[in-house]
Amino acid sequence: MEITLAVLRGRWTTLVVRELLRQESRSYSELAACLPGLSDKVLSDRLGRLATAGVVERHRTEGWPATVTYRLTPHGRQLGPVLQAMWDWGAARPLA
Repeated sequence: MEITLAVLRGRWTTLVVRELLRQESRSYSELAACLPGLSDKVLSDRLGRLATAGVVERHRTEGWPATVTYRLTPHGRQLGPVLQAMWDWGAARPLA
């Protein structure tokens, strides 16, 4: 449990994972466009932490221009049911 919370900590982390669950591979600019209000610094930080935790892979395609995409690892895809359970729990609770 503590490891899961450590990986998902931070205001935007679950939303970054959600976007990568919705589409197998996304570029940095696609992620930024899906998450208005998220600064470049925070997005870069979250992607770096998720990569370090083995949740996200960064793929660079050679060529001109080089493209970088992000996708969930098989380990990261296992967070899908976790996030769904969090969503379901939140949806079932009345706002205070």
